[in-house]
Amino acid sequence: MSKPLVFLHGWAQSRQIWFQQFDPFADALFLNLPGHGTASNQAAPPNSAAWLTHIHAQLPTQPSVLVGWSLGGMLALQLAKQFPQSIAALALVSSTPCFRQRHDWPPGCDDSVFAAFEQAVSSQSPRLLNRFFSLMLQGDHVSRSDYNHLAKSAIDRAHPTTSLALQQGLELLASLDARQQVQDLHIPSLLLHGQEDVIVSPESSQWLAANMPTNQQQLFQGCGHAPFLTQPERFNTILKDWWTSL
Repeated sequence: MSKPLVFLHGWAQSRQIWFQQFDPFADALFLNLPGHGTASNQAAPPNSAAWLTHIHAQLPTQPSVLVGWSLGGMLALQLAKQFPQSIAALALVSSTPCFRQRHDWPPGCDDSVFAAFEQAVSSQSPRLLNRFFSLMLQGDHVSRSDYNHLAKSAIDRAHPTTSLALQQGLELLASLDARQQVQDLHIPSLLLHGQEDVIVSPESSQWLAANMPTNQQQLFQGCGHAPFLTQPERFNTILKDWWTSL
């Protein structure tokens, strides 16, 4: 029997982003991060330990395989370090050990781009999520009608992310840094990344591949930040084959 599969979405989205994985992975658990989708903010104060404890409390009792996208992947890395008995393997999708650019981490998001997101969150601009979604798919070869279909199907507009969760998520993106931790993670790992990703550089995935002891890597040509959205058939096949082989 395959190990339990748990999906963690990224910043400003919800479990609905995985709508093309619901049927292929019907027995999986698709979680909402605090303040995202139908999840409440009240259970998680604005620090990483509280978010991790909140997520860990929802995991199955037996060791799980975490599929973390973007911020969800960063949280998955932290969970594997903090709760090693609960995590059997990691699939990191368009993720990174460190989101912000630093003097010793050039692949990170530069200050000007991050500042624009901070300003949009503080001003509560309704254009924020639309702009972020378009950035997610930048580099993908999708028609306007396909883009509109994905935007309609992948966003839980009935339960928008709360302002508090957006701010907390940005704080986590700015502060989390797992570069020292990943070299001690001796569990199976799958790295999936779009080669045209403009949000998280593919160099981050290359760094993870070079520094995580046990991993497989798959790059998606002509693909941006969300390969599970724009190339779902290939994504689902790769993930299922790897998961069932564990």
